[in-house]
Amino acid sequence: MPDYVYLLENRLSSAQQDAITQIRNAARDHGMTVFLTGGAVRDLTTGFPVRDLDFSVHGNALKLKKSLEKTGAALWGEHEPSRTLFFWFKGVRVEVSSARREEFPKPGKPVYHWATILEDLRRRDFTANAMAISLNEGSYGLLLDPLNGIADLEARTLRLVSNYGFIEDPSRMLRATRFQARMGWDLDERTKTRYHNAKEDGAINAITSYLAGYELEEIGHEEDALKALRALESEGWMKHIFPAWTTAKADVQGLEALHQTLIQLLIQGIHPDLSAAQMEFLTAKMPPKDLSALKRMFPRPGFVAYWEHLEDAAKEFQKELLDKKNAAPSATWKLLTTYAPEPVLWLAHTSKNAQAQTKLKNFYSVWPEARQKIPTTLMLEMRIVPELPGYQELVQEIFYQLMDGKLATEEEMRAFLEPHSPPAPPPPVKISRTRGKKAEAKSKIRDDEEEGEEELPLVGLLDEDAEESGAHDAESDEDDHHESIPALPSTKTVKLPPVKTEVAVEKKAVKSAATQAPTVEKTLREKKPAAKAAPVTEKTSSPKKPAAKVVPAVKTPVIKKIAAKAMAKAGRAAHKPPMKAAKKAPRPAAKLTKKPVKKAAPRPAAKIVKKPVAKPVKKKR
Repeated sequence: MPDYVYLLENRLSSAQQDAITQIRNAARDHGMTVFLTGGAVRDLTTGFPVRDLDFSVHGNALKLKKSLEKTGAALWGEHEPSRTLFFWFKGVRVEVSSARREEFPKPGKPVYHWATILEDLRRRDFTANAMAISLNEGSYGLLLDPLNGIADLEARTLRLVSNYGFIEDPSRMLRATRFQARMGWDLDERTKTRYHNAKEDGAINAITSYLAGYELEEIGHEEDALKALRALESEGWMKHIFPAWTTAKADVQGLEALHQTLIQLLIQGIHPDLSAAQMEFLTAKMPPKDLSALKRMFPRPGFVAYWEHLEDAAKEFQKELLDKKNAAPSATWKLLTTYAPEPVLWLAHTSKNAQAQTKLKNFYSVWPEARQKIPTTLMLEMRIVPELPGYQELVQEIFYQLMDGKLATEEEMRAFLEPHSPPAPPPPVKISRTRGKKAEAKSKIRDDEEEGEEELPLVGLLDEDAEESGAHDAESDEDDHHESIPALPSTKTVKLPPVKTEVAVEKKAVKSAATQAPTVEKTLREKKPAAKAAPVTEKTSSPKKPAAKVVPAVKTPVIKKIAAKAMAKAGRAAHKPPMKAAKKAPRPAAKLTKKPVKKAAPRPAAKIVKKPVAKPVKKKR
């Protein structure tokens, strides 16, 4: 089911919304509840253009006449027996009536009883018209549909509310013909049967003059009046209600040209009511006597007066259009879009003044091109966005300036927009840690790294790097056995995180191997000859260093990782405190050099290699 609050706010024109507001205020001031009923609800639901507004109130609708006239509405007519008022709200036809129930002692002779809105909906012609929307506080937008008219709207079907609807009120047969011609809907099977039965029985002869005149006037209010007139004529209804009016009395070419002019105005946002202009062409060939009789039958005398005054209103508008104060294109545009649209339509269709026609042609095709020159990109650059208050008014003013040939360059446009450009937003706040916090974080990282380094039993692991950074103690043990580690490339420094968990495990293995190395080595020397000892070669790059001992090959992935880390930090070692030596008895230091050793496959146990023992060098103290 559609949202009728949304439809009321978006499907209706500004003039129609203003009319609804005035009716609501007047009904509230008189303590009446008010509902939007009839064709307006049907057209809102189905998507057809809303051409007029019908209202029903609980109470005497005639009491609203003076209140509505004070708002500027023109009273076009009233029907006192049914308590119905006809108004013209500046381009909108409005009908206000009292909610009622009808009885028909005789066909075409209703007796009215004032009732509630639900009873009012049940006395109507078709279920598609028997719906209402509440306009009252607390229930605004609520749909009332006691006869399930929504289902018939979805089926595009006209279904009688009462089984005797065509007999009680013969004007409903004329209405059924008009609706079928306008919307293309069909009667449901039972309604169609009752329609033909009432037509054959001559029920149309019981129609009252008021209802006949009402249906004749509704022909002129149709969007395509000639189509409706043809349909009524083909059904034979015009012979019963007004035989002098046929399609032969209409100016067909004039009607077609009028609709073309209407389309051009609609494109530019002008929405005139077509009724008076159509009636002029529908009765163009009718004799004056018959035309006067037809006008007297209409229930809205105000509409007849408006129709007759249409030519004079168009002449007055032409004077305004050709005035010097409206010479500029923007002034002409403002006049055309704010003037009453019905005289504009009639002048645009009938005027032979060359200057007026030139302005109208420019209005249709030339001046609208200025909208394409509106600098939306520049406006965004200057932070002028649609969310700003007054944005639409600013765009309209730019349109007027461009239409008059102003703001030709970007500099002029920028100067025009500068007063409307909001200030630039402040730069984003960047939250950063203070220098003290940064230093504290770096110190913590350094402490963690040093803590990981202290757990390594790699005294003299990398003699060459330690010699540059001063990381080794002078009194190293000459019997310490170290793993020979290949040199890493010095062109790229790799920073590795401190290793704590795996190092702790490997620490025990290396420490155990280091403590057991002398005993195992002594045993091997006794069993094997010295000729099979592994040869030791020294690096040519460091001739001053004595021969170094070969370290036990305790190679594990963790040891390699720690060694690579130590090599990467060699460049920074000069700024760090020297690495602590393993906790052993102080011995004379023996500087070792790295020797290339073939990479061996990983073994479960530490491999002990026999090597010559270097004599301890006594350091002068």
